[in-house]
Amino acid sequence: MAQFKLRDGAELYYERLGNGPPLFLVPGLGGDGRFWGANVAELARRFTVVVHDHRGTARSTLSRIEYSVAQMADDALQLIEGLGFDKVHWCGHSTGGAMGQVLAIEHPERIDRLVLSSTWAKTDAFFRRLFEVRSLMLRELGPAAYLKASALALNMPAWVRDHDADLAAAEAKATETIPVPEIVLSRIAAIVAHDRREQLQKIRARTLAICARDDTVTPLYFTEELVRLIRDARAYVLPDGGHAYPGVHGAEFRRVITSFLLES
Repeated sequence: MAQFKLRDGAELYYERLGNGPPLFLVPGLGGDGRFWGANVAELARRFTVVVHDHRGTARSTLSRIEYSVAQMADDALQLIEGLGFDKVHWCGHSTGGAMGQVLAIEHPERIDRLVLSSTWAKTDAFFRRLFEVRSLMLRELGPAAYLKASALALNMPAWVRDHDADLAAAEAKATETIPVPEIVLSRIAAIVAHDRREQLQKIRARTLAICARDDTVTPLYFTEELVRLIRDARAYVLPDGGHAYPGVHGAEFRRVITSFLLES
């Protein structure tokens, strides 16, 4: 557990565990490295796992800046360099996958193998409308309503059914989870603006795109597009699990990405 100081003085909270090839596990819009749960310790049996909280979230500095995916990727690049890694495996979920696209395109020497988890190359009308609604709920109804709606978007119905008390507890602490709503709104604007579709052919890292078939935030067709446009990319599709599938099917997620990252 440590804080890494960025060039502008902001700090990123990060954790480094295990030994082996370096693997950055990068969370999505929520930005909280705890998204990965038990996957961190399990993957640290084979890899040097680095997990960080994005700037503006969780235990990192809550900077009031104009956020962008490129800025998020640059923060992570500074962490990669600061920890002394020449190159790393990158597994980015959702927004973390968008960041991975930026790095694989603009800093290919830093990315060894690339796992794009439940992510997208360019916003479409569905994605834009979804996040317009989520932004509206945060602005008009506040953090608790935002988290309540987010739980329905991110998780498959059976998971919500079985975790009602956990979700209620999280909603009760909504103002602690989202102390500065303006930061979340800026980060949402950043991901809606993400567009690397025309540059995906530049990616030379060996790439795996993985998602759940029932994901209603980044639908399957986004993963299919990534695989179509990135040279020699392959896909792995779980039958269910929703957008937050790594917490539902952790063992299968770890099996698939470990096999991909270690294959010759």
